[in-house]
Amino acid sequence: MIPTRRLLHLLLGLAALAGGGAFVPAALAAWKFAAGLLVGVALLDLLQGRRVPALELRREVRRSLPLGVWSRVGLRMANGGRRTLHLRWHDHHPPQFAVEGVPGELELPAGAAARVVYRVRPDARGDVHFTGTDLFVSSPLGLWYKKRFQRLPEHVRVFPNFREVAQYALLATDHRLSQIGIRQRRRRGEGSDFQQLREYRGGDSLRQIDWKATSRYRKLISKEYQDERDQQLVFLLDCGRRMRHAEGGRAHLDQVLNAMLLLAYVAARQGDAVGFMAFGGNRRWCPPRKGGNLLRDLLFQTYDLESSVEAADYLRVAQELMPLQRKRALLLMLTNTRDEDDRELRRAVQLLARRHLVLIADLREAFLDATLLQPVRDLDAALRFHAVNDYLSARSRRHESLLHQGARVMDLRAEQLPVALVNQYLTIKASGAL
Repeated sequence: MIPTRRLLHLLLGLAALAGGGAFVPAALAAWKFAAGLLVGVALLDLLQGRRVPALELRREVRRSLPLGVWSRVGLRMANGGRRTLHLRWHDHHPPQFAVEGVPGELELPAGAAARVVYRVRPDARGDVHFTGTDLFVSSPLGLWYKKRFQRLPEHVRVFPNFREVAQYALLATDHRLSQIGIRQRRRRGEGSDFQQLREYRGGDSLRQIDWKATSRYRKLISKEYQDERDQQLVFLLDCGRRMRHAEGGRAHLDQVLNAMLLLAYVAARQGDAVGFMAFGGNRRWCPPRKGGNLLRDLLFQTYDLESSVEAADYLRVAQELMPLQRKRALLLMLTNTRDEDDRELRRAVQLLARRHLVLIADLREAFLDATLLQPVRDLDAALRFHAVNDYLSARSRRHESLLHQGARVMDLRAEQLPVALVNQYLTIKASGAL
């Protein structure tokens, strides 16, 4: 039992009356009477307050929450007793959540039920747990609070923010992909999978003409092709220490996962199989597969991946992947490289390019570009400008050496990644390189 502010204020008033009794004898008698009355009432209220009526409590929270987005959590309380309850409550949310609206107060009449709501914002992916709720129930006269902890265990998964994927799905349905910068490439008759026969159109090549159908219908008939389906896309996801870098409150790994899910959705609509291998501390292999639940399965396979403090081992992941992925595939490596990675990365590309088409998306920190755009007004600014310029020049030379080894390289900032990956994937599909 915990004394309330009301009881403390009464005790302060009693102490003031005792101080007056030192100078006014009549006040001393009043103090004795007030002290006896307060003690008696407080003890009676204490006994009444210890008997807390039946109180039902239930939490309402979604089992899956998006990263970095405010979500609502509800607490539903029902008073099964015969008196009105004055409550203070505090829900034990996961410590890595930002929270608004906790703690709170509530007056709950006898036999009534009420629902209180607060908001949480997950700042890290993975499995989290709600443990229970602290309830402070006021005694009938409001002189005491009885603390009661009610266990309400809840297991919740925090997923990457799939709002971008949902936005893309909506735009794809409405054929408005250009609104997010994705360039659709519609080609006439240049794919490798036969689609249909149609009348000859100006610009069709001679190899498209179906001479048997032409002789049958006595007019030129062309074969129309579409981009190949049933190809395979495998993400090589770097979970090493460099992916811990954060910009705008979002770590590189979180931004990469959003881009990966977006491209997985696009590839699934193209009829391709999608898989991934995580490396750099986290070791996880998901073979390429197709199906209506592909995106959901990828979410469940990747939502708890975290960047480690280990360095990415590019050669090791290449050696592990080759016996696992025997069919030719587009290997998309999502990483952030440095000068010291050059030799190992080139050896990994040499190994992978023997069988697969390798595309490397090498993330670049945004502050590098910002430094080059800042005006140079003093010596320190000049030194920073030349240091960044030299670093980017060396980075460009590393990328050129990877091109010579047979890889395609994208040098871009994390916020550019989702749309750039989709456009590059569509370009590769249209070219027939895979």
